[in-house]
Amino acid sequence: MKLAEHTVLITGGASGIGLALARTLTRMDNKVIVVGRDRGKLADAQENIPGLTALSCDIGSEEQRESLVSLLERDYPRLSVLVNNAGIQCHSRFDSAPPSLETIAREVEINFIAAVRLDAMLLPLLRQQKEAALIHISSGLSIAPKADAPVYCATKAALSSFARALRYQLEHTPVRVFDVLAPLVDTAMTEGRGRGKISPEAFASRLVAGLAGDRYTMRIGKTRLLYALHRLAPGLAYRIMKDGL
Repeated sequence: MKLAEHTVLITGGASGIGLALARTLTRMDNKVIVVGRDRGKLADAQENIPGLTALSCDIGSEEQRESLVSLLERDYPRLSVLVNNAGIQCHSRFDSAPPSLETIAREVEINFIAAVRLDAMLLPLLRQQKEAALIHISSGLSIAPKADAPVYCATKAALSSFARALRYQLEHTPVRVFDVLAPLVDTAMTEGRGRGKISPEAFASRLVAGLAGDRYTMRIGKTRLLYALHRLAPGLAYRIMKDGL
């Protein structure tokens, strides 16, 4: 797809992967809007990236999602790309101290339901454009989960499956649907964990290259190796990923 002159919305765009992608796409002559909950980070992002628009929104709230969509429909009628990037990861042990319903619901809401709802609410607007895209940032953990974040892994598997099914439904429309499986990226979420991380900037660069090449399912970095291993020896892939990277 063409990667210039779009109006792009990135959830969780004030830091990490979202911020790196916002910077990359802004440099490519796109109008970029980021949303997040941390007003301080949003202000910093807007100050450091010329032309960036930063909006405060808790996408885990249906009320705030509806307000966001109303604002976009009114002020940004040319919106053509949605990047569902926001996510949280809760480490939990169901065998010893099961998480509360509130904790489980919040993780599912932000990682999965928010993406599904934003897709649904913004599709009428995106379908009015000549070319549009729905981009879902999933994870290699959707291929093989790790033991200490079962809900997170399940939401990422659900997000990838949803993206593929949605792609089937929209294949005869201007809206392209992408599923991006991220490796271990050096962000606040992965601080102090794992080796061999890639930078948010490297991830953003590879994602943009995949968009330009219409790679509807992207396995970035080590997720390509994990996918190949899972096809050849799934038991080994599960053992490797069990304790995380």
